[in-house]
Order: sequence, then structure tokens, then C-alpha cells
Amino acid sequence: MWAYLIKRVAMMAPTLLGVLTLTFAVTQFVPGGPIEHALIQIDGADARAGAEGGAAEGGFTYSGRKGLDEKQLEDLNALYGFDKPPLERYLTMIGNFLRFDLGHSYFRDQSVMSLIQDKLGVSVALGAWTFLLTYLVSVPLGVAKAVRAGSRFDFVSTVLVLVGYAVPGFVLGVLLIVLFGGGSFWDIFPLRGLVSENFDQLSWPQKILDYLWHAALPVTAATVSHFAMKTLMTKNTFLDELSRQYVLTARAKGLSDNQVLWKHVLRNALLPMITAFPITFISAFFTGSLLIESLFSLDGLGLLSYESITSRDFPVVLGALYLFTLIGLVVKLVADIAYVLVDPRIKYSALKV
Repeated sequence: MWAYLIKRVAMMAPTLLGVLTLTFAVTQFVPGGPIEHALIQIDGADARAGAEGGAAEGGFTYSGRKGLDEKQLEDLNALYGFDKPPLERYLTMIGNFLRFDLGHSYFRDQSVMSLIQDKLGVSVALGAWTFLLTYLVSVPLGVAKAVRAGSRFDFVSTVLVLVGYAVPGFVLGVLLIVLFGGGSFWDIFPLRGLVSENFDQLSWPQKILDYLWHAALPVTAATVSHFAMKTLMTKNTFLDELSRQYVLTARAKGLSDNQVLWKHVLRNALLPMITAFPITFISAFFTGSLLIESLFSLDGLGLLSYESITSRDFPVVLGALYLFTLIGLVVKLVADIAYVLVDPRIKYSALKV
């Protein structure tokens, strides 16, 4: 076991380094870097100042920024670290990341780590509900479909989950807002944030209800599209296990259907689901959240990542990517360990690194 874990951890390092190296290289060539973005902001501020001054004098006299001198451009390059060679900046970044020093945002007066910590709560809440509800609904539903394979229930539920899968979360979110968020029909659920403004003054039961009330629409929009694949995978896995010889033997020994299903079949059928844990986890927490967060005004990691990319805030982009990739690799390792724990027949020596 320890030899396998050491090999896996050793493989995580080059994978993480490769992702960071590729992303860093891309940021060096992407047009419209942080300096250009800062100049656009300076232009905008100058334009507003000129417009206000011209309006005060009875007319708009601003004629645009005449340009920055070389000293100011050098100061901007030094401010963002572009006065150093790319290789030096890259090595400095790697050294800092090893100490979990993710740097400082270019355009926000905060460190990258504090920014991520501030936004993490919203994304974790949305991702945790999505992850838990996906399995809490999909596994029992998939088992019920396998037991009733070919029935009307199986057909109708398959149609429903496939329709849910075909509808993007953003479109479903818009539909939910129209129906239940005061769009055109019922004004039942709020559309901003995960708690009310007076949340701190509420009692604990009221806080729980307030949180669930705010989370209902975004969690529904984020979760429904995840049901289909997990439900059908569970059904097919259980159907495959139900046809095996050990099931016939267990029934011949007099075990009830529930005993066979939940004591014997479930353990073997869990293997593909455990293998899918990392993808589901990463998908729930770090992908697909941007549109949901934007639609329901949730200030989370998805929105932070998007704003950082558009503003060329490279420390935030690279720092967030570093943490997300590291978490994904760790989750995959945990899933492999759980895979072996669930099925003792699998040996670590047989697993490929």
C-alpha cells in the first residue's frame, strides 16, 4: 500500500507542474495583459474626470489621454513584476506555491488566498449540495429502475432524467426564476445570495429555513443535470450484478431479495460509482458554477475565476488553478484508496499508477 501511495504522490508533482507551466506560458502570450487592462482603467478614469470638468464649464472638452511616459510604464511593469525575465518569474511563482503563498491580486487589495477563502463558502455550499443530492437521489432511483427494469416506472423515469440532462443548468435556472422567482408567475424564492440581510438577527431554526429558502433555486438548477448519468450508471451496474452467479446462489440459500440487493449486490455495484467520485466532485465544486452563480447573484469561486480571466489578474488565475488541480489529484487518490477498501479482491500491486 505504502509503495503505491508514494508512487501516486510522486506522480502528482509533475502533473501539477505541467498544468502550471502550460498556464503560465499561455499568460505570457495572451493579448491584453494586466498592464493594458490598467491603462484602460486609467483611460476610463481620465475620461470621466474630463467629462465632469467639461460639463462644469458648460461643454465636454476632454480630448483623451495623451499617453504615459517611459518612467510610468516602467513603474507599471515593476508593479506587476514584468520587469523580470519570464523564467525568473516562473521559478519565483513555483517556489511561492510550494509554501502555499499564492501571491497578491493585481486589481484587488487582497492576497489570492484570502480572496479564495472569502469566495469559497458559496461555492462549497453549492457544490456540496449538488454532490450529495446527486448521489442521494441517483443511487436509490437507479436501484429502483434496475429492480423494475422494463416497467412503466423505468420508462417514465428514464425519460424524465434524460430531459433533465438535456436542459442546461443555466436554462433551467432561468425557467425557475420565471416560474418561482417573481419573473412572470409566483414570487416565492429570493434571487440574491444564500442568506437574507438580517440573517445574523435570526434564531437558529429561522437561519436554517432562511438558508434553505435561498438555496432552493440555485441548488435545483445546478443539480438536476447531474442526475441522468449517475442514475443510468447505477441501474446498468445493478442489472449487471443481478445477473451474476453469486446472486442466484444467495437466493438459493433462502436470502430475501432485500438481503441480496443491499448486502451483496450493493457492495460490488459501488465500484464504478466510487471510480466516478472524483469527476462528480470536481464537476460539482469547480465547473458549471459560473453561470449559476451569475444568474442567482452568488459571489463564489466561479465568478471570481471568470472576472480574474477577463481582467488578466494572473495571480488569481494561477493560484486558483493550483489549488483546484491539487484538490482534484488528492480526491482521485482518495477514490483509488476507497476502491480497494470496498473490494478487498483488488490489490494495490495490481493498480496502475
